[in-house]
Amino acid sequence: MFRKIPTSMASQHPDHASIPYWHNKAFISVQHESKECYLSYTDFGIDEYKWDWEGKLVDESVMERLLGEHFDYFKENPLGSVKFLTFRLPNPKVETEFRIGRAFLNILSAAALTKQVGLLTPPLFEVILPMTESAEEIISIQEAFSEISHLKHSLYRMNGLLRNIEVIPLFEQVSTIIRSDKILDEYIQLCKKRLGTVPKYLRPYVARSDPALNSGLVPTVLAIKIALAHYQKFSERTGIALFPIIGSASLPFRGGLTPDTVDGFIEEYRGVKTALIQSAFRYDFDREKAIGAIKSLDRKLPMGTARRVTPREEKELQELILDFERIYRATIEEIAPIINKTAAFLPRRRERVLHIGLFGYSRGVGKVTLPRAIGFTGALYSIGVPPEFIGTGRGIKKAIREGKKELLEKFYINIKRDLLRAGAFLNKDILSKLAKKSSAWSEIVEDVKAIEKYLGVKFTPLTSEEKEHHKLVEEIYKKIKMEEKPTELLERAAILRRSLG
Repeated sequence: MFRKIPTSMASQHPDHASIPYWHNKAFISVQHESKECYLSYTDFGIDEYKWDWEGKLVDESVMERLLGEHFDYFKENPLGSVKFLTFRLPNPKVETEFRIGRAFLNILSAAALTKQVGLLTPPLFEVILPMTESAEEIISIQEAFSEISHLKHSLYRMNGLLRNIEVIPLFEQVSTIIRSDKILDEYIQLCKKRLGTVPKYLRPYVARSDPALNSGLVPTVLAIKIALAHYQKFSERTGIALFPIIGSASLPFRGGLTPDTVDGFIEEYRGVKTALIQSAFRYDFDREKAIGAIKSLDRKLPMGTARRVTPREEKELQELILDFERIYRATIEEIAPIINKTAAFLPRRRERVLHIGLFGYSRGVGKVTLPRAIGFTGALYSIGVPPEFIGTGRGIKKAIREGKKELLEKFYINIKRDLLRAGAFLNKDILSKLAKKSSAWSEIVEDVKAIEKYLGVKFTPLTSEEKEHHKLVEEIYKKIKMEEKPTELLERAAILRRSLG
């Protein structure tokens, strides 16, 4: 193998509810993220850490901190061959371009630093490009980096330590995920024309949270299955190895990967080679269990091969995606106000840059603006209406009516388990109150009834934690109605479900 492909990638996604075991509070400031990075390597055995420049403040001294404080560790476990630090860039379509320039110079400086201290050079050679929608965007990043790397001055002597950067394209919309193999095809052709070479491998990255926010649970899962099947064919056709990454999180709506669900996740997303390990996975579950789960991922995830999708199946899957998506989006547009209102009270966990227009990353469905995925998911769970249900019941009813139930279950293997897990946090009383005020909420009542019929259950809290969560969301809802701040209650509820959102 030409390089080690990490099976797990720790990220800075701020979805944890509890206080990290190594810290004294739940909020993790920028100055503590280099320590978190090191502990992800050493305590959890995670091989890759995503250093996030997208929409958040970032410690630009990360290499000096890591090497200055843990030199002996990185001498034995060099960055760039054994452990990996991967920058997620700000996207120039959304953030100001100067932040990309700073990230590039940081990567080049890291190469000079490791050479100076006698370690492997370059330690950083790969970046993630969020919101990728075209091949041109990928190659433009490489060309921009190459130009910066050729800068010469007597006070700036890089001596060709790193001329080119590898790009991990992150696909974040359902429609883009489905056609992402075509983007890769176009990228290969651009590489031949403009770089005179083709990559030996690529790491396409499919998002799991943002497409769910924009299109719903079922469309996202099905789109990823189509993409994974396409990637398999791409590798066979081109001879270029693909190692897909998935943006998995703890709650089913955002991926459903927890220390308790590893085997089901691996079976669901066969063909994925790297899974994100977000903050909730690391800090809201028993640490020893989390470490064991990561070891299990290391053993089993690389063995999976993507399921084949026939042309007929793909056509029918795309019809299902459109059906579910249409229902979901129409409902979300109507219920956006209370989602935004509740999300505003969720406790902060990281130092984000939120100045809309300069750095901001708001999300939208149709004509409405929504919080980012963690806030969106956390808000709906906090009022007792998990987003997994929205549009899903009506979509399932239509799929059954049209004879597509078996197809749905073939390509969304864990659909029943995911809905049962989300159903533990459903509060029908609050949903009934909301339904009296809006037809959109009445449609979600219809979703719940259809899902209960499909599963053959009646949702009700069973465990002591589920019952306590049920009571807390009633208190949260009352406070929101009375224009009071429910942040403490929101945090307590998040700890019970083991994820902020």
